Amino acid sequence: MTGNDVRTVRAGRHTVEVHRPDKVLFPGGDGAKEYTKADLVAYYRSVAPFMLPHLRGRPLMLERHPDGVTGPRFMQKNTPDSYPERSGRIEVPKEGGTVCHPVCDDTATLLYLADQACLTLHRWMSRVGNVERPDRMVFDLDPSGDDDFALVREAARLLGELLDELGLRSALMTTGSRGLHVVVPLDARHDFDEVRRFARDVADTLVADRPDRLTTAARKKDRGDRLYLDIQRNAYAQTAVAPFTVRAKPGAPVATPMTWDQLDDPGLDARRWTIADAVEQARAKPWAGVMAKGRSLGPARRRLNALMPS
Repeated sequence: MTGNDVRTVRAGRHTVEVHRPDKVLFPGGDGAKEYTKADLVAYYRSVAPFMLPHLRGRPLMLERHPDGVTGPRFMQKNTPDSYPERSGRIEVPKEGGTVCHPVCDDTATLLYLADQACLTLHRWMSRVGNVERPDRMVFDLDPSGDDDFALVREAARLLGELLDELGLRSALMTTGSRGLHVVVPLDARHDFDEVRRFARDVADTLVADRPDRLTTAARKKDRGDRLYLDIQRNAYAQTAVAPFTVRAKPGAPVATPMTWDQLDDPGLDARRWTIADAVEQARAKPWAGVMAKGRSLGPARRRLNALMPS
């Protein structure tokens, strides 16, 4: 401890300074608990062994809230020169130049980002050294309203069954906001355009079977009460919230991996887990074995082509 406004935290061989640890980032009220920056750092320190495998080697976009969830936010892609030398970074091409994205490979970096009031980490679908070829495909099940979670469950089951039929493993995650993500591990042989086309065709196949319940319409005014099957994250430089990251919502909900059996939990919604209990869920290893080896889309594409409406 170095004073009321700075606290030191050990992270492996490193020491991280936490400034203004008692600053409230998540105000309490209306049934939501209050959480400080110290609480955020403590959560990320505890969840780091489970979270880091989903972050290592991936360019990140940081969602920062210097004054907490009730204040302004800003999205940060560039890595400032002020960041510690030990913090990872990668320079990736963009139209007209490059961007030097932060990379989080260790607990010390994760805690440093938490001290910077980075509440939410958004990750790329590809890794350093192969940024043009994703090793994850993500479907975002986005309901039209906060009270439509029964439809989210239905869509998740339909999508999971279709992916099984295509021979692809998939994993389920709450977003910590409104819906669910279905994540498919890939072998990084296909570029983003191929993966995006495949995801679009999977979504279109589901919509053709449930046109009154599901949609791929990007504009909200075209969706009505239907659930949006969002495949837009499967593109170069696009991101999705990282597993076990905190969301900037009251009560500090967490984007949390879960098992397919937990879809039957009557208490399930997108904010089911918070920083108070997400580590307990992480210790249960809900994605055990699923992410270990990604698969090629070749055989799945042939099966999908046979299923697609003509």
